[in-house]
Amino acid sequence: MICDSCSNYMIDEEDGTGLCGMDMDEDEVYRFYTSAKDECPYYRLDDEYAVVLHQM
Repeated sequence: MICDSCSNYMIDEEDGTGLCGMDMDEDEVYRFYTSAKDECPYYRLDDEYAVVLHQM
């Protein structure tokens, strides 16, 4: 999975590890990490240009 370009991807400032910022329950987390799929249902492109266009 390409989490680096996802707007839900957060870096923990204390230890520098990355994590998903989505609020998932225990079952969703289990399905997310054990899934054979390479696509994430929570992936959203972190497109700063789209944000700027929306503000204009």
